[in-house]
Amino acid sequence: MRITAKWLAAVLLLAACAANAASPAVQLRTVKGTFADVRERVVMALEDRGLVINYNAKIGDMLERTGRDLGRERRIYGNAEMLEFCSARLSRDMMEADPHNIVYCPYAIAVYTLPQSPGVVHLSYRLPDAAGSETSRRALQAVGKLLADVVDEAAK
Repeated sequence: MRITAKWLAAVLLLAACAANAASPAVQLRTVKGTFADVRERVVMALEDRGLVINYNAKIGDMLERTGRDLGRERRIYGNAEMLEFCSARLSRDMMEADPHNIVYCPYAIAVYTLPQSPGVVHLSYRLPDAAGSETSRRALQAVGKLLADVVDEAAK
């Protein structure tokens, strides 16, 4: 009976891990192309929706610079930027529904390449956790849809 209890515990643990993997908070798309072209398509998809990039975090450059200071020379990215932006309407809806939703603003899309895969560009973003009241869930789902639509358009 003891072996059965251990087996059951292992199955439950694996099921819990699988459930987490089945609902990822991070969405990832991979496309062929150059970093500059794909990044520009993200910018155009945002601008076509009347959105403006608030901040362009040059994460790849920062890691290269600080890596040298730390004595760590391994190159992580070919290019890597996080484009942060906001939508006045969606943000207002989201925070009117629940002021604690402030944590989801600004929205961000990462555009990056890996040194070992030239010609492959990755696009990723965090999905907001659609929780709270029905109004809050709808507002957060709208943010998730915006992020998905921008990335889908840029990935074409």
